[in-house]
Amino acid sequence: MVLSYTYAQDNTPKYSNEFLNLGVDARAFGMSMSMTSHVQDVSAGYWNPAGLNGLKSSYQLELMHSSYFGGIANYDFGAFGARLNDQSVLGISILRFAVDDIADTRLLFDANGAINYDNIQFFSAADYAALFSYARKLTVLGGLDLGGNLKIIRRVVGEFADSWGFGLDVGLQKEWKGWNFGLMGKDLFGTFNSWSINENELADIYTQTGNELYTRSVEVTLPRLILGSSKQFSFGDKFGLLASLDLVATTDGKRNTVIKSDIVSVDPALGLEVGYQSMAFIRAGVGQFQEIKDFDGSQSWSFQPNVGLGFKIQEVTIDYAFTDIGDQAAGLYSHVFSVKVDFNVED
Repeated sequence: MVLSYTYAQDNTPKYSNEFLNLGVDARAFGMSMSMTSHVQDVSAGYWNPAGLNGLKSSYQLELMHSSYFGGIANYDFGAFGARLNDQSVLGISILRFAVDDIADTRLLFDANGAINYDNIQFFSAADYAALFSYARKLTVLGGLDLGGNLKIIRRVVGEFADSWGFGLDVGLQKEWKGWNFGLMGKDLFGTFNSWSINENELADIYTQTGNELYTRSVEVTLPRLILGSSKQFSFGDKFGLLASLDLVATTDGKRNTVIKSDIVSVDPALGLEVGYQSMAFIRAGVGQFQEIKDFDGSQSWSFQPNVGLGFKIQEVTIDYAFTDIGDQAAGLYSHVFSVKVDFNVED
């Protein structure tokens, strides 16, 4: 059994469905995504569906937009949550990450060898996901919040290839002696993407290159476990401080993280949020610690520091985050904006 599990890890691609690990919600980005234990709004469908139990209104809507790589890729998120009763909440989240308007220049040269720009067509490489969430309050262990996701994944590369995938997530939250704890299991039983390749679109190219054309394949995403803890501190009647820590454990083999082994790799994320009268917020966080090998063969550590702001005006919350301050991480910085609107707020 151990040998077969190790073999499966070695043959399972890392970063499968990686767009689902980018994060959502500008508040979360500002806190470097350390949300598992304390998230209590509609974005919990992504971070920890158990947190949907914390909705303070009958309905909540959130929209988010971000761009990557100088605007080449666009990332959008929308979520809606509805409270069924005092004990349960339903939610749905939609994600799209895409590079649009990619030029297809296969037919740039006509039969006579002349360039014909009219033959250029454009396509998109887009990843979609829908998360259907349900959360419920339980009376066991002195009160426990439980939530789960059924997720459907759709990935499209123009008319060349496409896939469907399905997976399950389960999350827990527990408050104990002023501390909040959370546990999130993503892709608990593995998420499987079944890919189909359009043979008619690619056969000529593969014939020219001599490569073998695979028309079917399956991509597997192995489980990811996230353990989080947080605590809220009060300073007088107006100021508050929220401190949080998440430990993200991946099971797809060794990664260049702080804690790593052939079976499990663990990456920490830390976040802080200073609030004023629950209306204005300043946030900071650090995460994505990675050991990078430089061109000269030396090893160095990189990390991603983030900051953010938030404002709550009656039923509307506006959040902003600026990621990778000072270009400390290997990736590029991004601006993230999100808006939440509450309907029928409880007194």
